Amino acid sequence: MRMCVVGLGYIGLPTAVVLAQADQTVFGVDKVPAVVSEINAGRLHFVEPGLEELLAKVVSEGRLTAGTQPVPADVYIVAVPTPITAENRADLSYVESASREIAAVLTGGELVILESTSPPGATEMVRDWVAEERPELDIDSIDFAHGPERVLPGQILEELVKNDRIVGGITERASQRAKAVYELFCKGDVFMTTARTAEAAKLVENSYRDVNIAFANELSLIADHLDIDVWELIALANRHPRVNILTPGPGVGGHCIAVDPWFLAEAAPAEARLVKLARDVNDAKPDFVLDQMARAGGSDAKTIALLGLAFKKNVDDLRGSPAVSIAKRVAETFAGARVVVVEPFVDELPDSLAEAGLELVDQSVLGSADLVVLLVDHDAFIDVPGSLNPQTKVVDTRGLWQSVL
Repeated sequence: MRMCVVGLGYIGLPTAVVLAQADQTVFGVDKVPAVVSEINAGRLHFVEPGLEELLAKVVSEGRLTAGTQPVPADVYIVAVPTPITAENRADLSYVESASREIAAVLTGGELVILESTSPPGATEMVRDWVAEERPELDIDSIDFAHGPERVLPGQILEELVKNDRIVGGITERASQRAKAVYELFCKGDVFMTTARTAEAAKLVENSYRDVNIAFANELSLIADHLDIDVWELIALANRHPRVNILTPGPGVGGHCIAVDPWFLAEAAPAEARLVKLARDVNDAKPDFVLDQMARAGGSDAKTIALLGLAFKKNVDDLRGSPAVSIAKRVAETFAGARVVVVEPFVDELPDSLAEAGLELVDQSVLGSADLVVLLVDHDAFIDVPGSLNPQTKVVDTRGLWQSVL
């Protein structure tokens, strides 16, 4: 089959690569010419273990090429961003744009799969945008389905192949066709359902995780109020055979867990009370981190070192990271201090942090810091306590150093 993958980011590009590996002819589409050039040269434009080698292979073999506009194909996979608005609603403008651009090259009989995480009903909107753009087409001959991704950055290649998948078509035929596409490379089971159920399933998965993280984060507030070590508290509670409390952190980031619950709440605002409350708890956690820093002497510190900016450990992905927002607030709150950032997975700071006066440094400066704040538990930071001065104050938001501090 001829495949056209629209959106060559963290999800679209690995999907294009594994399809090409499965002996499909794949054309990738991205609006950024520099990204297209890198891909056509077999180079990766973000960090993901093992992906660049496979990308270079399928590109050199002619099974994957990229451009800036969709081309005629049998199957289209839309994997473009779905950001969240200031009102906590899904911004489907990228999905709409991709749908209308795909419509321009359709002839009838194709399969269009929406992978972008979206509120229930979005796949039907894709169909309607295509029909509006091309009223002369027999829209019923074109199949539309949703195939939510469910992979973990840092393990994308493994999870794309091994994880079970859910596909939901607007029609039964669309579901069957979408299932056949994922079975080209997926070793897990592929379950069929309706488009709306498939859309909701992804949102429910991440809402479940968000609610559980919120419980852990709220425990950290309660434990602090009661002068209890939250890490010990959770470890002891988890000795119960039916208890598995997660570990708290400085908030929740990324493009999924911090966003998807709002899409679910958007679809059922009156009913999603716990979902919205969990979001409020997690979004407020950075306030607690700033308070911890103040109590640790942040106002008197000459140098404050922040460790990590990514939304999770051992990746370069800063999307929605609470560490980024905390870093900016640290510069504003402790304006008299020199604020430095150690982030081994990036080469430069986001513009918002550079403009706020923060500096990107390596770990060699930590010995002279008055306050060190661990925001991301990268493996590279495990041995940091051994390089600190005894006078250095530490705020460990991840519990990475609890056994040595």
